[in-house]
Amino acid sequence: MKGHTIGEKIFSILILLIATDVLSARADWQSDWDRTLTAAKKEGKVAVITDVTAAIRDALTIPFQEKYGITVDLFGALGREVPPRIASERKAGRYLWDVFVHGTTTGLESMIPMGAFDPLDPALILPEVKDPKSWRGGMEFLDPNRMLLTMTPFQRGTIFYNPKLVSPKEFKSHKDLLDPKWKGKLILDDPRRAGPGQATFTFFYLHPELGADFIRALGKQQITIMKDFAQEVDAIGQGRYPVLIGTADFVAIARAKQGVPIAIVDPRQLKEGTDVSPANGALALFNKAPHPSAAKIYINWLLSKEGQAVFARASGYVSARADVPSDHTEPWRVPQPGAIKTYTKAAMQVKDNLMPLLSEVFGNP
Repeated sequence: MKGHTIGEKIFSILILLIATDVLSARADWQSDWDRTLTAAKKEGKVAVITDVTAAIRDALTIPFQEKYGITVDLFGALGREVPPRIASERKAGRYLWDVFVHGTTTGLESMIPMGAFDPLDPALILPEVKDPKSWRGGMEFLDPNRMLLTMTPFQRGTIFYNPKLVSPKEFKSHKDLLDPKWKGKLILDDPRRAGPGQATFTFFYLHPELGADFIRALGKQQITIMKDFAQEVDAIGQGRYPVLIGTADFVAIARAKQGVPIAIVDPRQLKEGTDVSPANGALALFNKAPHPSAAKIYINWLLSKEGQAVFARASGYVSARADVPSDHTEPWRVPQPGAIKTYTKAAMQVKDNLMPLLSEVFGNP
């Protein structure tokens, strides 16, 4: 009985210590959050640079502004436009941006080498954001200093078509694009620059059943190369071309919702599948941010269940958060085990061989 009583006392002490630790941890993050939020409201705004449609613009601004009363100064620019803009501004001593929500290629190949980002970990405050269990497979950073985080890795579309002109049943493999009937009738997002076209050709290059031979054969199809996502999608919707290779999913999704006749071939019916990419769903924190506290609040909100649900639904992508539903998009968007990733540093290193091949096939940009 006496031993049982001592055991009960020890158990009670352990419970008390655990409860104390939990309360202390809560107090620590809560006080940090409260201090940061107070400072953020004094700063009054957060400056975000991204690549947007109207739906994504609303998702990245309105809910946050309504929740915290902090203005989101959001600027939309294509991936290739961001690095020279930031470099020029910084050369002039102007540090205008707080948060980067854009593509991994731009982040890894231009912004990080430029020294534009800070590590994200010190900016993470909310327990639901920091908990590895909140994320499928844990948080996926793309660099050793944990500066560039993927938010929306999803199965990408690679073949887009006008359903009034083309049946999706015509595509069982990417090699069906080599059919002579498509000669002179294909559009391609320019793969020689950062973007979905380049990601698509990186996938082609990496896939063991496609590779360089497939790319060379595709180059003989007299493809029209374009450089503007909206123009590419509109060319399909207007019926000027029946098939488009490798454009921006989020633009095609937005146009389809507006009634434009454009659809995406389900990669589950393609022998090679498609690649996984977060597209413009990578996140980073600019160093020397003009609104550092507001940037922290914004990042934590965007990585919360609430923020990810809003962003994923607006973009049509799949959040890396395990607790965010994906019922707003096609089931095939959820990443398939073993799918080729075209957004990692390792994938980008193949460009030393891919870019000369693309110049050989399509000429210099």
